[in-house]
Amino acid sequence: MLTGMQIAIIGGDARQLEIIRKLTELDARLSLIGFEQLDHAFTGAVKEKLDEVDFANIDAIILPVAGTNQEGQVETIFSNEKVVLTEDILSKTPEYCTIYSGISNSYLNEIVKQSKRTLIQLFSRDDVAIYNSIPTVEGTIMMAIQHTDFTIHGSNITVLGLGRCGMSTARAFHALGAKVKVGARKSEHLARITEMGVTPFHLSNIVKEVADTDILINTIPYQIVSAAVISKLPPHTLIIDIASKPGGTDFRYAEKRGIKALLAPSLPGIVAPKTAGQILADVLSQLLQDDLTNRKGKGK
Repeated sequence: MLTGMQIAIIGGDARQLEIIRKLTELDARLSLIGFEQLDHAFTGAVKEKLDEVDFANIDAIILPVAGTNQEGQVETIFSNEKVVLTEDILSKTPEYCTIYSGISNSYLNEIVKQSKRTLIQLFSRDDVAIYNSIPTVEGTIMMAIQHTDFTIHGSNITVLGLGRCGMSTARAFHALGAKVKVGARKSEHLARITEMGVTPFHLSNIVKEVADTDILINTIPYQIVSAAVISKLPPHTLIIDIASKPGGTDFRYAEKRGIKALLAPSLPGIVAPKTAGQILADVLSQLLQDDLTNRKGKGK
């Protein structure tokens, strides 16, 4: 239980609703910032404006998956008000206050560092990333079906990267009867690709390997699908880039060549926000309970 814990949830999308539901069930007291247009009411949760919250009593701050932008603004789809997280706000919190976010950037890292608080990036955790790969793969399959006029079965699928999403994506498309090849750099990844029963190739050979691709799925968050790569793709190829923004594709050149290229980060929040929210809620609730237990042990 999280009885007595005061938590500020700042902005976010439908995934945050599952987090709110879970934390209120655990008896936490929530300040909801950027939710004034949300119709649903939660017992134990109060909608407040940023300047109304007494941050001196806040034990934890939960940000959306994207955290903030480079100006500190937090996405708030349930509000029209601009919400900006600053170093001054963090400095008002107790020294043990922990900030939770999906990912981070230089702005968020800096204000956390200057305020001497702790930041936990949930998407850096293997458990969150692996669980999230499930709705990510389902969303990728959905997009492949929606944007092509041929079946996945029998198609030539090229997956770039063998991280958590790359591995799950390759397995799923292979199970659907596609001819899958996966590009990676590490020798252990190439060995794993072979063990999975799909075709490995080293990313240094990417230009040659993409020549027969029907669907190219990129999971690598830097520009790997360059103009040189796109120039070798068949005209009908669909590119689905599921890497974090800005993706790893030269979208300008893809458009110039007439190749459809889709940037699709945060697929879990789009195709399965309830499941994606439950994944985050389960991990967050355990982290918060551990934090509360530790603080009680230290008498805080």
